Amino acid sequence: MIKDIPEKERPIEKLFEKGEKALSDSELIAIILRSGTKSKSAIDLARNILEKNKDLREINARSLKSIKGVGEAKAASLAAALELGKRVYLNKTDNKVKLLNAEEIFNYTKYLFNSLKQEEFYVLYFNNKQELIETKLLFKGTINSSVVHPREIFKEAYLLSASKIVCMHNHPSGSTIPSKKDIEFTKNIVRIGSLMGVNVIDHIIVSDNKFYSFYEHNNLN
Repeated sequence: MIKDIPEKERPIEKLFEKGEKALSDSELIAIILRSGTKSKSAIDLARNILEKNKDLREINARSLKSIKGVGEAKAASLAAALELGKRVYLNKTDNKVKLLNAEEIFNYTKYLFNSLKQEEFYVLYFNNKQELIETKLLFKGTINSSVVHPREIFKEAYLLSASKIVCMHNHPSGSTIPSKKDIEFTKNIVRIGSLMGVNVIDHIIVSDNKFYSFYEHNNLN
């Protein structure tokens, strides 16, 4: 148990003594969990979580609840901490992240779509140097004009003073082939963007570890 570990090597004490970067993934998770079970320490429970979730980006509250010893409170705490980390990472505007093509955009944002059972629609807002200003989740559900309204997309563009945008959504089915509605929606957004002075530079469909770029397939017009 944690009480049997030398005091300076216990996660919280180690964090203050050596700093956050000195801790392993399991030690960081143990701090968030706060406690273990009667038979397992928080570190042992954290290791079990990591064994069942090889990629930290794929951890979500539902999958955590299926692990013995992880109740709703622990699952919620860890899922919330990971989500907060994602948001901080995505909104590090001071670093002026420049994303110049679909592959770079996909690699920067792909974890947002891990393990999703429904479609989610994001818009990435850029300045004229194609430096990322902000990433926003605007809609959940089937992507069509009745759900994803252009007004919301371009309202955010004006509020952020963005000159370029990239639309992104996922296909939970596993296929990245655009549907007829995807194609119609993209053409409509590109047309409206042109009228409003906001350049829609791509629409990217993601699934698992692959993506489809409307720009790269010359399918924006």
